[in-house]
Amino acid sequence: MFKFFKLQEHNTTVRTEVTAGITTFMTMVYILAVNPNILSASGMDKGAIFTATAVASAIACLCMALFSNLPFALSAGMGLNAYFAYTVCGQMGYPWQVALTAVLVEGLIFIVLSLTNVREAIFNAIPKTLKVAVSVGIGFFIAFIGMQNAHIIVGSATLVGLFSFSGSITSGTFAYEGITVLLALVGTLITAFLLIKGVKGYMLYGILITWALGIICQLLGIYVPNPEAGFYSLIPTAVFSMPASMGPTLFQFDFGFVTSHLLDFVVVVFAFLFVDIFDTLGTLIGCAAKADLLDEEGHLPGIKGALLADAVGTTLGAVLGTSTITTFVESSSGISEGGRTGLTSVTTGCFFLLALFFSPLFLTIPSFATAPALIVVGFLMMQQVGKIEWNDITDAVPCFICIAMMGFAYSISEGISFGIISYVVLHLLTGKTKDISPLMYVLAVVFVLKYIVL
Repeated sequence: MFKFFKLQEHNTTVRTEVTAGITTFMTMVYILAVNPNILSASGMDKGAIFTATAVASAIACLCMALFSNLPFALSAGMGLNAYFAYTVCGQMGYPWQVALTAVLVEGLIFIVLSLTNVREAIFNAIPKTLKVAVSVGIGFFIAFIGMQNAHIIVGSATLVGLFSFSGSITSGTFAYEGITVLLALVGTLITAFLLIKGVKGYMLYGILITWALGIICQLLGIYVPNPEAGFYSLIPTAVFSMPASMGPTLFQFDFGFVTSHLLDFVVVVFAFLFVDIFDTLGTLIGCAAKADLLDEEGHLPGIKGALLADAVGTTLGAVLGTSTITTFVESSSGISEGGRTGLTSVTTGCFFLLALFFSPLFLTIPSFATAPALIVVGFLMMQQVGKIEWNDITDAVPCFICIAMMGFAYSISEGISFGIISYVVLHLLTGKTKDISPLMYVLAVVFVLKYIVL
């Protein structure tokens, strides 16, 4: 194991890698509950989606380890699954078999692009300063996700607002919502305290302690489950269950639609391609920067294998019956625990397989318990902001736009889009064309056209 994963070269241990893998899994296990709920809106079988998501995620994580030896975990991408169910199958009215066919084609195209270095070339074309901004932006983004998951930040008249404890007491929602917000805040302080004290596995301990506090509150009657409002029991009712069959979604493609509606199909595939490629690149940039895996030129050794794992995962996921598989930003939680090699992703993949048989246990982990880990990871990734040359306004403004758009547009790919467009335009206007690679011009034009056409 030491030789295969080169643990000594990466200054890590089996214990550190396994702990990192478990931590990553704990922060992204929610996808096993969320993905079936979203995709089932298209008419797909929930049980089959759950099994397909777990198996595809496990295979993709193993591919990441084998192809690149990097500590990144993969699963069905949020946003892409919503586009699948609510846009392609909802607004456009296409059967889910057509959407699965589009995901399959996307995956096959990505395999070709990964093998021909196109995606790697895009990664390397992004200036190093923007790569730092992407890492910082993802920190902002992932902290925002954590706060949303815990209901610390909620929708309001100002689009977003702080949860109101006094309002929850008045409305009677404190017993199930207000207390979980409080537990998430306490869990964040506990996780931060463990980080300060240098406790190994602090992220995982933070999740488990916060969950345990929730269980105590439920036993004391302070927390009262309310399934109708989305707040369930924190105590597992069972531990073991047999996985559902993938039969209803396995190999369910509609190639007839491709020949009869080619142009419409191309538009759907392009949307999947665009969001996935830049979400994945952004995640790889941010997590690699956090793990200090980028070289002096800002390149990521082993990126071809990482991109290929993502492409293979998407292709196999479509075959099994789930939406686009992509590298998860929650990988940064395991990296923060010290994960540096493919052993981290192998561990995460193994736990996805375990989840097939212990789904009642894993699916009981509440979002307020994993939220503190995401918030603390956001803090750790935001520390990269000091590497941006803020005195160089021409570079700094695109970096700021990139960071701001990731959080406010709730999208990694939108942050990259606006960052690249502003970088090219400002460098052109100030005559600093030597800092712009030819591919950056191409990307800027493509992004502008995307906003005009789509």
